[in-house]
Amino acid sequence: MRTSGEPADRAAAVMAASVTQLPDRPVAIIGSRGMSIVAALREVWDYRELLYFLAWRDVKVRYKQTLLGAAWAILQPFTTMVVFSVFFGYLAHLPSEGTPYPIFAYSALVPWTFFATALNQATGSLIAHEHVITKVYFPRLVLPTAAVLAGVPDLLIAFTVLILLMLGFGISPTVAIIATPLLAGVALMTALAAGLWLSALNVQYRDVKYAIPFLIQCWLFATPVAYPSTLLPEPWRTLYGLNPMVGVIEGFRWALLGTTASSPAMLAVSVVVTTLLLIGGVSYFRRVEKTFADVV
Repeated sequence: MRTSGEPADRAAAVMAASVTQLPDRPVAIIGSRGMSIVAALREVWDYRELLYFLAWRDVKVRYKQTLLGAAWAILQPFTTMVVFSVFFGYLAHLPSEGTPYPIFAYSALVPWTFFATALNQATGSLIAHEHVITKVYFPRLVLPTAAVLAGVPDLLIAFTVLILLMLGFGISPTVAIIATPLLAGVALMTALAAGLWLSALNVQYRDVKYAIPFLIQCWLFATPVAYPSTLLPEPWRTLYGLNPMVGVIEGFRWALLGTTASSPAMLAVSVVVTTLLLIGGVSYFRRVEKTFADVV
C-alpha cells in the first residue's frame, strides 16, 4: 500500500540522484581584486579594451548631431581668450610677462579647458552609466578614467591651434616644448584624481553635480590663467603650487613661451599634491564602489 507522501519522497530521491550525477564544475566569482593602487591599475589594464571603447564612444557622442562638431574644442578656449584679452589685458592691464596677452591667456586656457571638461565629465560618469553598473561587473574605475581620456583629442586640437596662433604672432616655441606631454599628463592625473573623489560622492549625494560648475569657476580664478603667478611674492608663490593646476599652467607657458614664472619647486609641489590626491582618490573610490549598484 502506497502512502500519500510517497510521490514527494520519490521525486526528492530522483532529484538528489540527478544532482549527484552532474560533473564537478569550477565556480568563478567575479569581483574586485583588492583595494591597493597596484591591484586597481592591474584590473583597469585587464579591461583596457573596454576602457578604449568607452572613451572612443564618449568622443563620438559628445559631437554627435552638433552643428560645429569638433570645432567646439577650439571655440570654447578661443572665445574665453577673447573675453580675457578685452577685460584683463586691455582694460585691467594685467601683466603678461612680455608676451602678447592673447597668447599668454590661450596658452593657459588649452590645458585648463581640458582639465575642466574632463573633471566635469568624470564626475557624472557613474550616474550616466547606472543602467550598466546595476547589471554587470567590471571595474568601476574604468568609467571616470574613460571620461578623462575622452578629452585628449580636444586637447590635441586646441594645442595645434595654439601653435598656429603663436606662429601668427611671430613667436616660435622653445626647445622645452618636449615637456608639454608630461605637463599634460599631470593635468590628466589631476582631473582623474579629483574626478574619482567627486564621482564617488555624486553617487551618494546627487547635489554634487550642481556644485561642480561653481567649484570649477572658483578653481579657475585660483589658478594663474588670466594673470601670472609672479604677482605673488616668495615663498607664497611656491605654496601656490599646492593647487596642482598652477604647476601645469606655468609649466605650459615656460615650455612654449619661455616665461620665467615657473620654478622647479612650484612644479614639484604640484606633482606631489597630484600624486597624493590620486592615491587617495583611488583608495576612496575602491572602498565605496561596492555600494554603487545599491544606491546609484
